[in-house]
Amino acid sequence: MKENKTLRRVIAASSMGTLIEWYDFYIFGSLATVIASQFFPKTNPTAALLSTLATFAAGFIVRPFGALFFGRLGDLIGRKHTFLLTLVIMGGSTFAIGLVPGYDSIGFAAPIIVLILRLLQGLALGGEYGGAATYVAEHAPEHKRGYYTSWIQTTATLGLFVSLGVILLTRHSLDADPAKSITKFNEWGWRIPFIVSILLVGVSVYIRLKMKESPLFTELKKSGKTAVNPIKESFGHKTNLKMVLLALFGATMGQGVVWYTGQFYAQSFIENVCKIDFDQSRTILIWAILLGTPFFVVFGHWSDKIGRKWIMLGGMFLAIVSYHYLFGQLLKISDPANSTELVDQKMVKSERHILAASDTLRTVTVIRQYENGMQLTETTIDTLYKEGKQQLVQPVTKTNKILGSSGYWKMTGLVFIMILYVTMVYGPIAAFLVELFPTKIRYTSMSLPYHIGNGVFGGLTPFIATLLTTIYTNNLLVGLMYPIIVAAVCLVIGAIYLQHKIDPPIES
Repeated sequence: MKENKTLRRVIAASSMGTLIEWYDFYIFGSLATVIASQFFPKTNPTAALLSTLATFAAGFIVRPFGALFFGRLGDLIGRKHTFLLTLVIMGGSTFAIGLVPGYDSIGFAAPIIVLILRLLQGLALGGEYGGAATYVAEHAPEHKRGYYTSWIQTTATLGLFVSLGVILLTRHSLDADPAKSITKFNEWGWRIPFIVSILLVGVSVYIRLKMKESPLFTELKKSGKTAVNPIKESFGHKTNLKMVLLALFGATMGQGVVWYTGQFYAQSFIENVCKIDFDQSRTILIWAILLGTPFFVVFGHWSDKIGRKWIMLGGMFLAIVSYHYLFGQLLKISDPANSTELVDQKMVKSERHILAASDTLRTVTVIRQYENGMQLTETTIDTLYKEGKQQLVQPVTKTNKILGSSGYWKMTGLVFIMILYVTMVYGPIAAFLVELFPTKIRYTSMSLPYHIGNGVFGGLTPFIATLLTTIYTNNLLVGLMYPIIVAAVCLVIGAIYLQHKIDPPIES
């Protein structure tokens, strides 16, 4: 009974800290559109968004370096102190992003500072996950390792959930007038979710200071068998290097692209391609996450009974064969051409804004209502007049769609299916990776393939997918080719070379 209570405390403390780190890391991606307008020139919104997504992806690309640095540290000095350090670095970087002046104030120094802070976040996260997963796994009994480590797996998705919730709460609490509240949020309110994270980090640091070192590592340290050079022992030994490569190309690579397609690219697609309202695009994902999160534990527990391999590969297979259909349905639901317009409810609003003594800018807003409850608002800023003559001004049209109840819940259901795939590939992965490597080099060995698979292959998904849609403009689903190809390669390698059940590693 006492052992179970200790294990629950270990899981709670580890999960709390990891959830906060994921919150810190993902809040940047959740605010990509707003951040693009703050830290990059406003002359080209698409380029600014791509630059923001690239900065977001940069945090993923450096994660493997964090895995090597902090993994080595964790195998030398212990799990507890290492992922305590990563938490402080992550929290400090996130807090600092909320204080960086915008592009209008300090020019190109703004995106450079944000990029540096984003790289620090990536390095910290590279050391956090491996430490937390290893720490919990080394407390858990072998026959329940999948179940107990799956609680750590929920933290990545819950971190995204919390970040979305804090963003929406902040956005709607800045002013009683919704329009003014949104304006204030876009101007300065977006900083609040970054700044308040320091309070969450403080609580988590306090909790982690009270934790004890992992019993397996403590025993190893007492016996004097800790690794002398964890990096060399992890990647210089042929057998262990083979397991690292197999973990990457047969499991984590596909798991990473399914994770980021089902959550981040899905949100980006709904907002930027389907043009769904900011609030609705977030709450759709919130509901899907809320409904899907328990399945991390379901599949983690199931993997203890039937093995990890086919659950993970099954999630990849389902994603590969159904992504085109699922994202196609998102487009269909958001397309006004698939519903009947209620012409009598159309509203047209025209305004002229004085810019200078004799200049005016005409703004035309058209609001259309549809029989399925959808509302489409198109605002066009079209012509600058000066002394009665038209000047060269490029018309700009902003489109915003608010779904009716039926379309909203259909879209939520589609995203839920994608997140279900995420739970299949991600729920068992921590236990799978822990079981591949011996205790003395486990932190280093498991962290690298995990963070290359997730940080590089997975983290690049929103950027590459969005980039492909800007190149092949006639195909709105072309961005899916990247995650589908990567997951397919991983599926083939995993099916052929992964063992159905992993034997406990030989301690040496």
